[in-house]
Amino acid sequence: MGGKYRITGNKYPRMRRPRRRGRLVGLTVASVVVLGVGGWGTLQLIDVFTGGGRKASAAGDGTDCGVTTKASPSPSAKPLPLPLPEPRTITVNVLNATTRGGLAKKTADELKKRGFKIGDVGNATKQYDKKVKGTGLLLGPAAALDTALPVLGTQLPGAERRTEAARKGAAVDLVIGDGFKELAKRQDADRALTKLATPEPAPTTKKGC
Repeated sequence: MGGKYRITGNKYPRMRRPRRRGRLVGLTVASVVVLGVGGWGTLQLIDVFTGGGRKASAAGDGTDCGVTTKASPSPSAKPLPLPLPEPRTITVNVLNATTRGGLAKKTADELKKRGFKIGDVGNATKQYDKKVKGTGLLLGPAAALDTALPVLGTQLPGAERRTEAARKGAAVDLVIGDGFKELAKRQDADRALTKLATPEPAPTTKKGC
């Protein structure tokens, strides 16, 4: 080969291909994405271990996940009911509204054994005579609705309860109806009376995740 330059030896210079800018740009973008995702994950881990979850909980319901809490009473909460009277303080008039004789006296005697004070015993007034179809009817003044009537009701489950606004005195009536067979068994009545005097506490609320 002629000319000013000559190639000697058995090695030849290699020609480099032109660099591709597109590949370089793609690698740069991918690196930025990877770094961004890694950084976000790191921030999440830091947030978890430094109490970020507690902040979210505080902003929500004010309790940690899985903690059992009791609602605090509000100023407008319903006042507690009045204490229930004992049977010995309740005067009961036992009246028979059926065609069967002797029920009033027999029932009055049993109530007396259970501690109740007995008032009048006899037939029901014309207003209720032969007009009570259920087991019985418990009557009393308005003040007896949440006091004496529930206590008397433990002796005759299923009896209807009514109040009379114009009624005077604290005595209550047990009017025997057509469906009456007998008073509740004494042990069942005592159990119901105990449950009535000591109601179960309201269930607590457990907050979940």
